[in-house]
Parts: sequence; structure tokens; C-alpha cells
Amino acid sequence: MPFSKLNRDIHRWGSILIAIPLAVIVVTGVLLQLKKESAWIQPTAQEGSSRELSISFDRILSATRGVPEAGVKGWDDIDRVDVRPGKGMLKVRCSNRWEVQLDAKTGDVLQVAYRRSDLIESIHDGSFFHDRVKLWVFLPVALVLSILWLTGIYLFFLPYYAKWRQRWNKTRGVHRDAASSPTVKE
Repeated sequence: MPFSKLNRDIHRWGSILIAIPLAVIVVTGVLLQLKKESAWIQPTAQEGSSRELSISFDRILSATRGVPEAGVKGWDDIDRVDVRPGKGMLKVRCSNRWEVQLDAKTGDVLQVAYRRSDLIESIHDGSFFHDRVKLWVFLPVALVLSILWLTGIYLFFLPYYAKWRQRWNKTRGVHRDAASSPTVKE
């Protein structure tokens, strides 16, 4: 089987094979690129009253408990605390994907919003479905996509190379013919 036909077959069938997972990766990738532009994806960071960080962990927990959407009863319900000293605030990310932004000095609640970016990221890398899906579907999709990229480059440049080779052979043939023909002296 000629290499160019094999290349086209790999390109064609590889594209079909990875179409759905690649669509998921592309769509979620676009959403993640826009997360700072859309409060629907990731809540906009608010400004605190001061750059001073004087809030205690007890105050963080009690302020977050006071937010019904957060559903926080204890530290087990909090996924992480993201401190932003430059904005004078901190983000408390709850296990149920709600985010509570607190003033870093007073502990007042600045904003409560649902955070979709972490969910979108887990769909993007495949871990949302299962860790095995991440390794046995999304990783092979990345590898097949790399092969498609290489075969696509080959398929793109193949006609240009063929035309160049044809012109080069014609030019060599003309010079070879001129060199081998006897010269007539007068």
C-alpha cells in the first residue's frame, strides 16, 4: 500500500475515531479560555476593604457557614481557600462548587456565586467521567490528534513537493539533454 494512501486512511479513520471526545475537549477548552470574561463560568473577583490579611480561620469558617448556598457545616465541606492579598479578599471554594468571597480584613461576605469553571475543567480533562476515562480515552485522543496533525501536514505539503519535484526533474532533463547532444561546429 502506498504511503500516501495509508496516510489518508489514517487521517480519515483517526478523525472519526476521536470526533466526540475531541469535540468535548475543544468546547470545554473554549469555555475555559473565557472563564475570566464570564461571571457565569467563574465568579468575578471582588475587592476587599484593605490589603491587610487579618481574618482568622475560625472567622472564615463561621462566615462561610452563614451562607445557606454553601452548605458548609465544617472544614470537610470546604474544598480550598484561595487567598488574594492584592485584592484584599479570599475565595472559599465549597465542595458543592459554590464560592464565597470574603473580605480579608473584616470577614464580611463580598459575593456568593456558583463556580462552573472547576466542573468544566474536569470535563475537559476527562476526570469528570472517571480517572480511567482520562487515561484510556482522553490521553489516546491527544496521541491520535498528534498523529492527525503530522499526517495533515504531510497531506498539505505533498502536492507542493510533487510539483517541485516534477519541475526539478524537467529542468535536470533539459540540462542533461543539452549536455549529451553533439555540438555542431561551423
